Amino acid sequence: MMNPAFPETFYWGGAVAANQCEGGWREGGKGESVCDHMTDGSRTAPRLYTNILDPDRYYPSHNAIDFYHHYKQDIALFAEMGFKMFRMSINWTRIYPNGDDAQPSREGIEFYRDVFRELKKYGIEPLVTLHHYEVPYHLSDAYDGWYDRRTIGFFLRYCETVFTEYRGLVKYWLTFNEINAAQMGIGDILSLGLRTPDGVNKGFGAPSTPKDWSRRFQALHHQFLASAQAVQLARRIDPEYKVGCMVAGGAFYPYTPDPEDVLKAQAEMRMNYFCGDVQIRGAYPYFTRRMLDQLGASIRIQPGDEEILKAGTVDFYTFSYYMSTCSAGEKNLEKASGNAVIGIKNPYIPSSDWGWQIDPKGLRYLLNELYGRYQLPILIVENGLGAADRLEEDGHVHDPYRIDYLRDHIQQIREAIEDGVKVIGYTPWGCIDLVSLSTGEMKKRYGFIYVDLDDKGQGSFDRIKKDSFFWYKKVIASNGADLGTD
Repeated sequence: MMNPAFPETFYWGGAVAANQCEGGWREGGKGESVCDHMTDGSRTAPRLYTNILDPDRYYPSHNAIDFYHHYKQDIALFAEMGFKMFRMSINWTRIYPNGDDAQPSREGIEFYRDVFRELKKYGIEPLVTLHHYEVPYHLSDAYDGWYDRRTIGFFLRYCETVFTEYRGLVKYWLTFNEINAAQMGIGDILSLGLRTPDGVNKGFGAPSTPKDWSRRFQALHHQFLASAQAVQLARRIDPEYKVGCMVAGGAFYPYTPDPEDVLKAQAEMRMNYFCGDVQIRGAYPYFTRRMLDQLGASIRIQPGDEEILKAGTVDFYTFSYYMSTCSAGEKNLEKASGNAVIGIKNPYIPSSDWGWQIDPKGLRYLLNELYGRYQLPILIVENGLGAADRLEEDGHVHDPYRIDYLRDHIQQIREAIEDGVKVIGYTPWGCIDLVSLSTGEMKKRYGFIYVDLDDKGQGSFDRIKKDSFFWYKKVIASNGADLGTD
């Protein structure tokens, strides 16, 4: 199982998000985010969004895995594995509790400063997402989130604060996590902060109207402007800063050679390109008008907006990759499962316990497509297998299925590099167990490190190394040359 090593400068690591791991939601001056209003759920029972917190419901982000109090222990474990990079997010409401505050919270600023210093102590490079499904609740409630153009200014104030405070501690930034969530018709509340009635969460499958689509794309336009201006701001504050975009990636195959299926797959691949084109090329792509017309949607673009987009393009492209699906025209076929299901189940590839199709070669395919389009360095910042890991009586967690999944994907990254793709890093998702975004569960585990908690947040919070912990440590130590299990 010895393979050619990866480039010497390759960033091996892992990824988390504040709302899924941090906890401490009432500590350190933190305000409420929209995620703090999301209940738990399951594969069969959707999470709910409640404007008023219900004392009879469980809100997983309130405690999560308590990274807020365990970050030194967790970072030491990442260092033991040999991490070169750790992707994390800053929770906006820890810096500006309401989002529109005139002054930041010093407690919040110092918390993240301590986290970054701890990472630097071990030689781990932070990759920091500025906006990872953590819209301040007040901005959603009072302004309708990103639909209101004023939110751009609030976001830039927050960016200026963190860019200034963490100069010398952070080099790599991402503006918006999975910014194409709006394009896919998900994330109304989590990604965009759009006001919603109690219990209605259009981020997970409710039907959409032309008005819904117009609101999403208008809010997304404001995020594009915010991202572009944040890029310019970062470069003014520190010319060494590198700022990237982050897109929810997926590979789409025609279900058959039927030309209708081929055209459908081509159209659905634009999920990877629409936001990338705006953030990398600095302009909306050629297919925008027809895409909006088909949805009955429209965008209000003000004078000067196009110049802003052109002036604030990013330095590198990052994406999440979990699965591929098939595309078909008017055919009554079984749908695939996943957070953003827009495809048909592929009969040639297996699925996880949660129904997500496992397709390592789809990652190589997508890497080639993205690099061929953009010619920018690429980071895979989310990839992983959610599974119901079990803590055995002897205190061990055996997860060979995760090792198989990651090995197969790493092999395909190696193939893409051999193809000529400039892949500079790999940070698998949920490197330590955390709360699942889609279902609000703990039992859907991704990590190399088991956290002793159940779906209601009960447990010891102990951290336990899984078999995959030791495997990934060996992978990093060999720079990807040794992918074996011995």
